[in-house]
Amino acid sequence: MPAPQPAHYLRRLGTWDAAMIVIGGVIGAGIFRTPAAVAKSTSSGMEVIILWTLGGLLTLAGVLCYAELGARRPQAGGTYVYLREAFGQLPAFLFGWTMALINYPGSVAAVATTFADYATRAIGLPHEWVKPVAVAAIAFIVAVNLFGIRAGAWVQNIFTVLKLGAVAMLIAVGLYLARGHLGVAFAEDPTHDVPASMLIGALLPAMFAYGGFHYLNDLAGEVRDPQRTLPRALGLGMASVVVCYVLVNIAYMAGLGHAGLAASTAPAADLMRRVFGESGATIIAVGIACSTFGYCSIAIAGGARVLQVMSADGMFFRPIARIDAKTGAPQIALLALGAWAIALILSGSFEALVDYTTVGEWLSHAFGIATIFWYRRKLKDEPSPYLVPGYPWVPLIFTTVVLCVIVATAITQPQNAGMSLLIIAIGVPVFFLWRKRLGKKA
Repeated sequence: MPAPQPAHYLRRLGTWDAAMIVIGGVIGAGIFRTPAAVAKSTSSGMEVIILWTLGGLLTLAGVLCYAELGARRPQAGGTYVYLREAFGQLPAFLFGWTMALINYPGSVAAVATTFADYATRAIGLPHEWVKPVAVAAIAFIVAVNLFGIRAGAWVQNIFTVLKLGAVAMLIAVGLYLARGHLGVAFAEDPTHDVPASMLIGALLPAMFAYGGFHYLNDLAGEVRDPQRTLPRALGLGMASVVVCYVLVNIAYMAGLGHAGLAASTAPAADLMRRVFGESGATIIAVGIACSTFGYCSIAIAGGARVLQVMSADGMFFRPIARIDAKTGAPQIALLALGAWAIALILSGSFEALVDYTTVGEWLSHAFGIATIFWYRRKLKDEPSPYLVPGYPWVPLIFTTVVLCVIVATAITQPQNAGMSLLIIAIGVPVFFLWRKRLGKKA
């Protein structure tokens, strides 16, 4: 009698599902808040639009690179797999240590709390309900994903469409307020005379708002016809995000003006309030709640796959490597990641973790995309169904700009950058101790 085959991931995601994952992984709460930070560091609406466009183009360059990597290695785990194959187990472990164990659950805890904050305000619950609602949201998302990627994608698609509806509403309201004098959106702001040298600082929050495009690669093992679907979905999804972000910022400045946007702590609510009053602020609160809920769903699904692949490599607890034969879901990894995120919510320690690991996340993007050079050199005889256009300049420009952004972050936020690097460094002795525990040679 032949031995039973081990359970594996099931390829159930089509192009539409994959594109929704890209859009949902990028659009969270950032576009509803971050534009104010960009406006504070600029002198005109035109500069704001240029920065958001530039950030989008740079991110598209990164997405093109991830499209080639995903087409070459259409496996669950994404960046972890690329780093392991190109640079070895230690860099891959440091990625997993920083992202799957700290950044993913930390960001899920933070965004779930944001969801609960907006949701409770929208339905009139007291602030004391925020933590219970956030915990319930994570528990619900984990429970749905236990039934497999199709169930998770069904929920994700609904909330991605709802968040796109919220974005479309902001654009429509901003253009309505402009009513024929759209030039105000690009005008100079005499209250903000910012030197050109500070524009790199204004690019930072825009770049971070574009983060999250890598989640689809974490789920590549469940994409149908991945060599064709991954490049299409990544390109379509990210191009849609760039268009949405630029139009939303035009709407903000058309409705609030550059000075009004720079002074706002909640620009989306302020914009909606100008037309619909407090009911408008409530409507957009519901939209932001949908947006953040959708992000949590993607982050939990993607993070669980990285944990599962790490465990299958012996780099984490072996039971977490189990994939359910019926659903094709890494159920123990999902439960572990969800439980850790809930623990962070209850402890209130997630905000520092997210701040501390942001530099690590962008370092992983830089080194992940740098693996393209290894693949092109070492596997030049291995055909790839998709090749990033403009090689080697596209990956080189993206990697260089990301490293410059990291340096700028270290200068402007030395504590957060230092803690991020410290967390990565702590992973080195943990790696060797874990290898020793398994009786392996480092």
